[in-house]
Amino acid sequence: MRSVLAALLFLAAFPASSHAQFLGPGDFEYPEIPADVRMAYGADSLQWGVLRLPNGPGPHPVLVMLHGGCWVGLHRPRHVEPLMEALTARGWATWNLSHRNANDQGGGWRGTFDDVGAGIDFLREIADPYGLDTTRVVTIGHLAGGHLALWAATRDDASSPLELAGAVSLGGIPDLEAHAVQDPNPCGDGVRALLGGWPDEEPERYATASPAEHLPLGVPQLFLHGRHDYVVPWQQIEAYSASARAAGDDVTVRIFEDASHFEVIAPSSEAWQASIAPAMLDWLQSLEPAR
Repeated sequence: MRSVLAALLFLAAFPASSHAQFLGPGDFEYPEIPADVRMAYGADSLQWGVLRLPNGPGPHPVLVMLHGGCWVGLHRPRHVEPLMEALTARGWATWNLSHRNANDQGGGWRGTFDDVGAGIDFLREIADPYGLDTTRVVTIGHLAGGHLALWAATRDDASSPLELAGAVSLGGIPDLEAHAVQDPNPCGDGVRALLGGWPDEEPERYATASPAEHLPLGVPQLFLHGRHDYVVPWQQIEAYSASARAAGDDVTVRIFEDASHFEVIAPSSEAWQASIAPAMLDWLQSLEPAR
């Protein structure tokens, strides 16, 4: 059985993927970037978010960022601070969400999911004082965070969850069963840690947690994915998107030839500046407010 240690060793073996131009996990150790405000949405020390506000009057549309790290904290909110800063500068309020991971006390099934839902719904409480438009809230996530960003559109864990205007997957995982049987799998047994077992051991949990099992999601979805992504094969995105479209979902997929797994969250990369950012911002601009 694969372990988190195996995942770490696998990722460490690819500091720049197989191509010198590509970024690796070690390229995201930044000094902390100051933000407008950090606030708690729950009592646990990991239940907080960092809010950044664009210039100008609100109400501002909001991107809820869900970090990657294979659900076990290999990456945390600080690793996507440059991305949040870049998107805030382009007119979006950003809510960089911390949550309990599968290896944190209280995380996994269902704590990780409860935290994501609570963190999103907390936007209602801070909308007025910070000038946020809760009809234009979009989840966005990298790798495991991409899974959670899509899952958030399926929520039935609250009486009236905040409705999303869209969801963005950055090298994300839309189908947990396909991910679980992927070989090799750089995330190791991260999904097993999240759900407490493999698909044959916890089929109901996979059915609840996997976006692919909830089609149609009912919100526009954008997938930004590197052709050379060694963590999530692009074929998984194509397979999911075909099923989602057949079910009636509005799905946009952009596969970038000049990107691997980490360029999609790296504003300093040529690929992000030249093609990834324009594709993301054009799509975001086209979204209609949630009902």
